[in-house]
Amino acid sequence: MQDWYCYPAVFHWEGEDVSVSFPDLPGCLTCAHDRDTALARAREALGLYLADGEQMGEALPAPSPASALAPGPGEEAVEVQVYMPDIRSRMAYPLVEREITLPAWLAAAAQRAGLDLSQVLQQELQARLGLGAKPGA
Repeated sequence: MQDWYCYPAVFHWEGEDVSVSFPDLPGCLTCAHDRDTALARAREALGLYLADGEQMGEALPAPSPASALAPGPGEEAVEVQVYMPDIRSRMAYPLVEREITLPAWLAAAAQRAGLDLSQVLQQELQARLGLGAKPGA
């Protein structure tokens, strides 16, 4: 298993929306409303696709060079790189318990609002760290 993979993707633009496919990896697809989100989602899709193949013991196809792609009108060839140790650990997503301290008034307000403090903390940490949601979420 490699730590880094890099595969060419095709970004297909329709207005401001973009769909992403990986010619070497059938079924590895994603989409977004802007380029930055599309690239982040492409990394996530690529990592999950490759990690699933690794877990299933499948031979992963060798990536084609991006220069071999011939994007059509409204398309762009993009090399997408992914760091697999992060993806693999997120796929396992073991839970770690941490104790937090909140002011009583804030804990009461959160409870009245029906907020799941664990979920709120996870979402905020992921946002601040620039990480996507855990696989399967």
